[in-house]
Amino acid sequence: MDECAPPSRRSLLPWLVGASQVLGLGAVVLTGVWMGRYRGGFAWDGSEQEFNLHPLCMVLGLVFLQGDAILVYRVFRNEAKRSVKLLHGVVHLLALIVTIVGVVAVFDFHRASHIPSMYSLHSWCGMATVVLFCLQWVLGLMFFLFPVASSWLRGVYLPLHVFCGVLLLVMSIGSCLLGITERLLFTIMATYSHLPPEGALANVLGVTLLCFGILVISIITKEEFRRPPNPEEEALSVHFKTLTEGACSPTP
Repeated sequence: MDECAPPSRRSLLPWLVGASQVLGLGAVVLTGVWMGRYRGGFAWDGSEQEFNLHPLCMVLGLVFLQGDAILVYRVFRNEAKRSVKLLHGVVHLLALIVTIVGVVAVFDFHRASHIPSMYSLHSWCGMATVVLFCLQWVLGLMFFLFPVASSWLRGVYLPLHVFCGVLLLVMSIGSCLLGITERLLFTIMATYSHLPPEGALANVLGVTLLCFGILVISIITKEEFRRPPNPEEEALSVHFKTLTEGACSPTP
């Protein structure tokens, strides 16, 4: 049992995680409703319906699944570290696959419709996020899941890996917010200022994504929600403190 976190605060963790899942799933559903009801649904034929897969996949992969992959270290606090690392990597892999489908969909739509690609701020930020996400997953695989580096090097890289995980979630949500605004301006620019139902739904989606990110980051940055210390985590931590000093070792 984790002796370093107040029990009253630890009891909040299931509620906060549950709230994050409601927000994350809500964002996915809102995206599906937006693309399905107002933008004509989904297809894989180079049409605008294929483009609609792009926002759905990005919200599902880069935001919801990535957030859940980060949260597994808080949800499964007392499970074997190796099993949690494996789950962390698998969920990230699912997020990566879904994200790639979304990227292919938008480029395929642009090609079929003879629309230029990679010219907007949204596309720049989005592509940077996807590239860094791929790099983060590969490095995590090499350093932690199937480590090829020494314990010292893994200890040095661990804080950067954790920081980049949080940064990527922020970048993903930021890119989605840019994409939501860009899509609304492309489709309902003439009526957006009057806040039609589609515009209101898209705005609610943006706020939901923002709240999801805030809640996930709040959970993973609270000391009382960290995993209880064990020898493996202590060896990887660059801020190692022994239990005899009366402090909890920071772990991912």
